[in-house]
Amino acid sequence: MLTLHHLNRSRSTRILWLLEELELDYTRVDHRRDAKTHLAPDSLKAVHPLGKAPVMVDGDITLCESSTIVEYILDRYADNQLRPEHGTKEYYQYLEWSHFAEGSLSLPVITSGLLKMETRDGQQPIDGYIAKEVYVDFSYIESVLGSRPYFAGEHFTAADIMMTISLNMAKRSHLLDGKPNIEAYLNRIQQRPAFQKAVSFG
Repeated sequence: MLTLHHLNRSRSTRILWLLEELELDYTRVDHRRDAKTHLAPDSLKAVHPLGKAPVMVDGDITLCESSTIVEYILDRYADNQLRPEHGTKEYYQYLEWSHFAEGSLSLPVITSGLLKMETRDGQQPIDGYIAKEVYVDFSYIESVLGSRPYFAGEHFTAADIMMTISLNMAKRSHLLDGKPNIEAYLNRIQQRPAFQKAVSFG
């Protein structure tokens, strides 16, 4: 049986959501952030050297990195669900957005959140760089979600799981202001029962 090591307020929510969408049996092991530092506990280092979540264990396979875990689960357990047919245009759109979530988008989203936690005097070089990245990335996302209902086309896929968690992080940093297509997408996608169950675990 799959075992997911879940850290509250982390990307492991993606894997919980995927498992719930697929209605798979799995074991969840909860790890809690330190109340003062907000860092992951040492218990995660006992599972994977990086000490980060998510970590998935399946027999002799142990994986971190949410996008890799998503592909593993889809390959092994999903029977062609939540991923377009290989080789189609939708499949490559699916791949683009699955990688975009942790590639292009993660740096400006995470950095924006961190910068808001600091007290700083004046503009720094990183401010202009991050502002440019935020503008480019979210303009692109807003345009795409104005042209189709889901990231990979007409159907919900695991790319939506990858992107929604990133977009929720962005929303907490007020990066979605003035982006009605993204806001409407999130409001709709978060009504899915599997999403609601996943986020209820913290």
